[in-house]
Amino acid sequence: MKIAGFDIGGANTDVAVVDFDESGNIVGIETDFVYLPMWMKNDELSEALIRLLGKGVDEVDGVGVSMTAELVDAYKTKKEGVIDISNKSFATFNVPVGFVGLDGIMELSEVVDNPMMVAAANWIATAPLAAKLDQNCILIDIGSTTTDIIPIKNGKECSVGRSDLERLKTGELVYSGTLRTNVAALIEKIPLDGAVLRIASELFAVTADIQMILGNITEEEYSCDTMDGSGKSVEECMRRLSRVVCGDMDVLNPDEIKVMAEYIYSEQVSRISEALLEVSERNNISKVVNTGLGMDILGARVCELSGLEYIGMDKLLNKKDCVVAPAVGTAILMEQFIINNKIN
Repeated sequence: MKIAGFDIGGANTDVAVVDFDESGNIVGIETDFVYLPMWMKNDELSEALIRLLGKGVDEVDGVGVSMTAELVDAYKTKKEGVIDISNKSFATFNVPVGFVGLDGIMELSEVVDNPMMVAAANWIATAPLAAKLDQNCILIDIGSTTTDIIPIKNGKECSVGRSDLERLKTGELVYSGTLRTNVAALIEKIPLDGAVLRIASELFAVTADIQMILGNITEEEYSCDTMDGSGKSVEECMRRLSRVVCGDMDVLNPDEIKVMAEYIYSEQVSRISEALLEVSERNNISKVVNTGLGMDILGARVCELSGLEYIGMDKLLNKKDCVVAPAVGTAILMEQFIINNKIN
């Protein structure tokens, strides 16, 4: 049985096609993603889902969907977003389609009746993967835009917050990620040349620019849009970052801009670490399972700064699959749902 798991985010839509044998064991995983800014291109969702599956679209026996894209400002409310995304996903396929909710897989009729159960519930799909590595741990999943920090006890997630709003209160969600975070959201001031400068509160540069300057990603891995519409070379990233202090490449030299990047990077690590420690202390858990696009770039540094023991989810999945772990988890939950409900 082949199950496609989709994780539909605001900027990226991920897919994992998981192949199960007759005993339910995983015999293969194929993953991919596409940059699909849902605030502009939500009408292209169905086409994107089919394109991600490619020639394998007729080979899947079921489709699972998790989402966070309901928050994009193309929708007036999250309920509107959930229902639109769910309807479009359901209409795309001629096989069983289920949706990840706070209590597991839901059918479309259940989603329509209670859409907030599905809103931003993709972490529900990732937690069981972390539990396979450690029954008592904190899952930290750093994506392009956000960081999930999910406590797990006795193999079950035990988050205090259930919605994004609640999880922002509890430290279980940090709106800070590897690529798309506005630099101006991470700092108010920055040390430079023996002085401390207040920064420009504009959308000049994002964390992808920081990662490029520091050599943490390649141009290909810079998968989101640039803020000025220009290229993704190190020099172009430096130019964008220089504007954060109202400068340019004539005013600042590359060494000064790299120092700025290092400072912003350390501040981002510190902020995520603060939330991780809050969740760790509240739950009395000191072990971490680390995954996501930022697993090595940010997650490892966050755990080290926090003084917590950690293991990468690449002990269970390969590194490419770790980037789309919620999609993998979604496919696994959907396979179990089909088997338990004897759906053909």
